[in-house]
Amino acid sequence: MDFQYEKGADGPQKVWLVVVTLARQIHKDAAEELTELARSCGYDVQGITEAKREKPDPKTFLGSGKIEEVAQLARDSGSTILIFDVVLSPAQQRNIETTTKLAVLDRTSLILEIFRQRAKTKEGRLQVELARLTHLSTRLVRGWTHLERQRGGLSKTGGPGEKQIELDRRMISVRIKALKEQLKKLEKQRNTQRKSRQRGQILTVALVGYTNAGKSTLFNRLTRGEVYAADQLFATLDPTARRCFVDENTEVVLSDTVGFIRGLPHQLIEAFKSTLDEAAQADLLLHVVDSSSPAREEQIAEVNKVLKEIGADKVSQLMVYNKIDKESNDPFLTFDDKGRPKAVALSAVTGAGIDLLRQAIAKIANTEEEPEEEDDEDWLKEFEP
Repeated sequence: MDFQYEKGADGPQKVWLVVVTLARQIHKDAAEELTELARSCGYDVQGITEAKREKPDPKTFLGSGKIEEVAQLARDSGSTILIFDVVLSPAQQRNIETTTKLAVLDRTSLILEIFRQRAKTKEGRLQVELARLTHLSTRLVRGWTHLERQRGGLSKTGGPGEKQIELDRRMISVRIKALKEQLKKLEKQRNTQRKSRQRGQILTVALVGYTNAGKSTLFNRLTRGEVYAADQLFATLDPTARRCFVDENTEVVLSDTVGFIRGLPHQLIEAFKSTLDEAAQADLLLHVVDSSSPAREEQIAEVNKVLKEIGADKVSQLMVYNKIDKESNDPFLTFDDKGRPKAVALSAVTGAGIDLLRQAIAKIANTEEEPEEEDDEDWLKEFEP
């Protein structure tokens, strides 16, 4: 139904990336992350422009001069799409497209498209469609191909295109309502399954973390499962729950959840609310971190930000520093002053430190007293290279 940026007949579409730093909002891995997002979506990245602004230009975000410069670079490279690492307003997106004669994706649209491609289960596809339609409903004046043909005939007093837009809005509204009803039924089923697990008095553990931190690989290592895992952003979207033993006498229910990312669209958080409830309802969160990332602390903050938004910020966390093999670091397990596990360093790929994680989960599972919240800042320093 909605406008999609399809792959060209001669292979992946070529794109030019634009990373904008606003005032003091510096993201260490912004260019690398946007490149990975674009490639994860199947695009052929031709180049990238990095710009700085104190505040966005209301018409084109970057200003007309910079937009012309970016457009020329993109056209010279053969690119047909500009991808911005910021959220553009509908007006800004239209203005940039009109000026450059190129298709434009902002960060929200790019992430939504990746989710559309990756969702496999019925619930996942419904959730992504709901998020996309919610986002599209604010952009009807530029989103759909059948409106493009009518736009030229519009007058200031309205016309056929305006009526078509109203019809489209009504169609989207009806579809959104139907999607919410379907998801509500699936949510009831999920709640029934969750209550069944809770009655068994088994510790429920949810894996959370920044996308590509290695959650699915760790899930497979702990459960001996075969959840799809790849070295790419949002490799898997669909949650999986399995029972597993962390020692001879201690069984837990482990859930793998969708990865978080900076600027995760609010529409996705709302649409995936029932799925993300796995984290909010868990007894323990394993906060998986890519220990080799230069933006590690920023990623931790972003994950905690989303956890707060979904009501999971009060759930006890065990920090899991993954990918120590990339920095040739040794595994470790640290405890707080009350003897509770607080951080584990390991490699889900090689298996180094997995025994320490099992030990930590078992200790928490067999401790009657609920762990208290800890201040992260002091012991984060223990993992500095």
